[in-house]
Amino acid sequence: MDLRTRINTSVKQAMRDKDSARLSTLRLINAAIKDRDIAARGDGNEDGVADDEVLAILGKMVKQRKDTAKTYEEGGRLDLAERELSEIEVIEEFLPRPLSDDEVKGAIDAAVTETGASSIRDMGRVMGALKAKYTGQMDFGAVGGMVKDRLSNG
Repeated sequence: MDLRTRINTSVKQAMRDKDSARLSTLRLINAAIKDRDIAARGDGNEDGVADDEVLAILGKMVKQRKDTAKTYEEGGRLDLAERELSEIEVIEEFLPRPLSDDEVKGAIDAAVTETGASSIRDMGRVMGALKAKYTGQMDFGAVGGMVKDRLSNG
């Protein structure tokens, strides 16, 4: 079952369960996907976005909510932070299992070997290879530093 179908099935189930908080988050997910579909159609892609781009959208939504929750916690608004964290839980249901630290290191090594990267100038190619294979499974902000270290130290 593709990602869109899973999300839409979850929307229907949340409606049946009268779970308004979950339903609200699922509708936000659908709205973000539809926005990207509209942009893709404007670029000539009539089918909308593929699952890999949907994963990127979901990853971005999780990151935004983590940042917002942190801001709310710093401001003493724990109720709002809690709501953001509960939205993260719903969104993460549709993301693949995150890779462990060892798996991330292995993926970086494989991407460096696969791309033939030898210096920091090749970082873009390595990151591109990682994003193509592991979207939604690793934090590319953190991985960027690891790739930089790996390419700097050879």
